Amino acid sequence: MKIGLQIPRFHWPGNSEDIGVKLAEIGKTADQSGFYSLWVMDHFFQVEQGYGAYDEPMLEAYATLSYMAAVTERIKLGAMATSSLYRHPGVLVKTVTTLDVVSGGRAILGIGAGWYRRESEGLGIKFPASLDEYVGRFKENILIARHMWSDDRSPFIGKYYRLNEPVCRPQPVSKPHPPILIAGGGEKKTLRFVARYGDACNFHLGAHPKLKGYPESAYDSYQTRIERLTHKMNVLRRHCKRENRDYGEIEVTLLAPLEISDDGLTPDEVIEMCEELAGIGVDQIIFNMPNDHEIVPIEVIGDEIIPIVARL
Repeated sequence: MKIGLQIPRFHWPGNSEDIGVKLAEIGKTADQSGFYSLWVMDHFFQVEQGYGAYDEPMLEAYATLSYMAAVTERIKLGAMATSSLYRHPGVLVKTVTTLDVVSGGRAILGIGAGWYRRESEGLGIKFPASLDEYVGRFKENILIARHMWSDDRSPFIGKYYRLNEPVCRPQPVSKPHPPILIAGGGEKKTLRFVARYGDACNFHLGAHPKLKGYPESAYDSYQTRIERLTHKMNVLRRHCKRENRDYGEIEVTLLAPLEISDDGLTPDEVIEMCEELAGIGVDQIIFNMPNDHEIVPIEVIGDEIIPIVARL
């Protein structure tokens, strides 16, 4: 099993001019500690469900990832998850391609439909008027990425986007292209897209009962984790069968809050959690931690957890 790190908040102790310094320290430590992947959220306002007030500091995802590429060497880099609403898909593909090229092939396109209406309307970004448009734009983002990464310069003509000359040079360093991680658990549409187009999927684990400050729904999700996640993976298997796709080609990832501290979880408890989840077929757990800025929790995961769960 692999371990990733998501950085979901930037309101650490100190001044805003110190954010870059702390980010570099977090990224370098995760890289040196053996984390497989490093992620930031694709939001312009802070997410309020357990992470802080909407107007707390939030950095633009791809500028941040480019900075993290410069201060790390091995760790994979992605947005968990890119909103398909916030950038024209042709520009998004060029952005992710640039990240992949400058990082030496370390980019992942994590993408979801987008959901945060408050930040969309707050910054003047049009939110889809219907569910069909919402899903349609999401799908066309994925199709355009695959089209441009195949070095196909023929026009892409969709319902919502038209690219007359979708040139993508240079092509990505990653071959055949940066992995496409499709986030979300929608069983009729999203998991079908994973089976048809994705290299990885992402579900939420929920919040362990020892963690504090998360919505009640997050604790409920954790309590039902095995039944719920097993069900989602079985739905994905059925979609793969219909698409004639090998389910084993798809990486199953989870996003989960974590705090390693005297009031949180111990390393042994985290290892036990990972063993349980590996047992049902999870390939990677991506943790976000309210105390990542303290650095020691990242080092503890690298020293005491990653070497053990890597054998699962």
